[in-house]
Amino acid sequence: MSSNALSGEIADRPARVSGIDKIERRRIALAESALKTLGELGYARTSLREIANNSEFTHGVVHYYFRDKIDLISYCVRYYKTKCAKRYDEVVETAATADELGAGFLAKMTQTLVEETPMHRLWYDLRAQSMFEEQLRPDVVAIDQLLEAMIWRILSRYAELVGGEPAVDAPTAYALVDGLFEQAVVGYAADPEGVTDRLVARVSQVLPKLITT
Repeated sequence: MSSNALSGEIADRPARVSGIDKIERRRIALAESALKTLGELGYARTSLREIANNSEFTHGVVHYYFRDKIDLISYCVRYYKTKCAKRYDEVVETAATADELGAGFLAKMTQTLVEETPMHRLWYDLRAQSMFEEQLRPDVVAIDQLLEAMIWRILSRYAELVGGEPAVDAPTAYALVDGLFEQAVVGYAADPEGVTDRLVARVSQVLPKLITT
């Protein structure tokens, strides 16, 4: 390769990277705008046009960045749940005792339940729909794995702090904790009264039983 050709390739790299970054930034902006509508209406009742009508973006712009509704909704939920999974990292890294870890975990869990109920409703809606929409399954599986790993980090650190070992495997731990949280999401959407207290009580009861000392 000539020096001129190499120089041209190097000069072109920032433009290509910048173009990719710009597209991804726009997709993120569209996802953040769409999440509110999706959370309120759910999977079945939401179309690309409905999302555009409730955002600053035109239907043409939304369709340019996402090929169809499933593409957009999958991206939105994947983007949101990735952020959710990371919110517990600080608790895991900074907790000095099992009680401190448990309290931090429950505080974060109840906070997201109260502040982001529509987003969690959308996730569980999407997960149920994936049993019928094959196109949704790869993203749903990937998100489930991400959340399972998050719960496993919490349980592993909790076990370490109490001087024990997890009594169950990662899928079982995830199924138990996620099941309690999904139950709380359903209850909170119907009637918020007392739901967070019940969630705290149930997770507090279950967590120590997942450890052998």
